[in-house]
Amino acid sequence: MDCITLLQKLINAPTITPQECGIYSFLKELLNPYFSFIEQDTNGVKNLFAYSKNFKKDKLPHICFAGHIDVVPAGDGWESDPFCAKHQDGYIYGRGSQDMKSGISAFVCAVLAFLYRYENALDFLRISLLLTSDEEGDGTYGTQHMLGLLEQKGFLPDMVIVAEPTASKTCGDVIKIGRRGSINGVIKIFGKQGHVAYPKQCINPIELLGSRLGKLAGVNLDDGDEDFAPSKLVITDIRAGMEVVNVTPSELKILFNVRNAPQSNVDSVEKYIKEVLEGLEFDLELKQSSVGFITHKHTKLLAYLQESISSVCGKEACLSTSGGTSDARFFGLRGIDVVEIGVPNDRIHAINERVKVSDVQSLERIFIRFLEVLLANSIG
Repeated sequence: MDCITLLQKLINAPTITPQECGIYSFLKELLNPYFSFIEQDTNGVKNLFAYSKNFKKDKLPHICFAGHIDVVPAGDGWESDPFCAKHQDGYIYGRGSQDMKSGISAFVCAVLAFLYRYENALDFLRISLLLTSDEEGDGTYGTQHMLGLLEQKGFLPDMVIVAEPTASKTCGDVIKIGRRGSINGVIKIFGKQGHVAYPKQCINPIELLGSRLGKLAGVNLDDGDEDFAPSKLVITDIRAGMEVVNVTPSELKILFNVRNAPQSNVDSVEKYIKEVLEGLEFDLELKQSSVGFITHKHTKLLAYLQESISSVCGKEACLSTSGGTSDARFFGLRGIDVVEIGVPNDRIHAINERVKVSDVQSLERIFIRFLEVLLANSIG
């Protein structure tokens, strides 16, 4: 099966988190000649780990391709059925076409083509595929949960490629080598409710915040470094009062997020906010929802992937840590070398999501070439 036909079949399954819709059974049929399987179903989240039938040779290099089959809801306003793939003008339209069923189609077909072409490859490599149905949700019972099981079995990979849509304009122009952490925060500033005509009898928390807001909204908390942009405090919501004009509020609530570089953490964010709001009565809640990671530029994984992109696409990929969180963080937290590469992401989660056919085909060729480079270095 070619990668475009497979992509269309995957799109036609309405796998809104955490639905799996029988995709794993279908993929197992494709992979069965070369792979054994571990399936896990916890709290409605289904995961599949396919591992090449040579895992007893535990000294061999182990490369894992990872991704999620779940998608966000389609929403209204599509020009075609979001769960019936449409091939038009060189694009495939449908929910998940970019994020990230194209990536899964590319690496499944690449692995099968590679193993068919190189009959003795499994004498030198171990290959696995890890799929989850919970990346767009909480992520609690998806990749993170599965890695615990794989660690118990001694099946953790040496290197991982997550086929998230990372490209800017064309496939292969960006490799994500890390992600920032994410800190969510809530500030409550307390005052005293009263009548606006008697301000001396009130303590207005909006006025208390006034001159200090500029020290919170959009402020850089550090300078970042060569790999990470500065940690910025981004306010996402401010609310107070009862939507009337003659009563001052008793409380003001601020919601914010910090995508933090390694130079900042929960403790440093807390210290900064307390300094800004010193003298006020307030509560502060902070939660690290994800921890950042970085795969260093000297790793074999990155070198082989850059060589493969250059060979297939004739260009050098930009290395980036921008964007939101992904399941790559769970590998990074375990000290596993992990990168992300995929198709462009200009329409992820959007109405009329689509992917260019040529980008999916290029991604498959990059993965095949990567496996060839990895094989050559494993033999030599």
